[in-house]
Amino acid sequence: MTGQLRNYGQADKTGDTNGKNAGSGRVRDGNVTAEDYTQAALRALKDALWRNSVNVAELFGFPKESMIIDAEIGVQQPEKVDTDALKSIFPYGHPNIRVTQGGLDIDKPHTDGRTVIANAAVIVSFDMEPAK
Repeated sequence: MTGQLRNYGQADKTGDTNGKNAGSGRVRDGNVTAEDYTQAALRALKDALWRNSVNVAELFGFPKESMIIDAEIGVQQPEKVDTDALKSIFPYGHPNIRVTQGGLDIDKPHTDGRTVIANAAVIVSFDMEPAK
């Protein structure tokens, strides 16, 4: 289901409006520095955001700066991800990044090194009053 928009624009019972996106990214030898978990995470976030580019703020009549962005990244070695670098790709809003155990590290069968795969889930929401 990578790169598909899910439950876009649903309002939950607390009155928050949110859109959910998912993406994945990978880093291979010869492409960028091998085993760069931050680069794989950045690619996963970009995949989730850019493939599902819908202007949620305008859709619901909010300024872009008021977006609450919750991103969860899964990689095999979460401690190797620079979350400040991940936050830098969001031009507006309030990003919250959580890095957890997940993704894949795949050893190369005929050479040294491995392919690093990261998965990302992004939820964009707004703090609003529930309808009466």
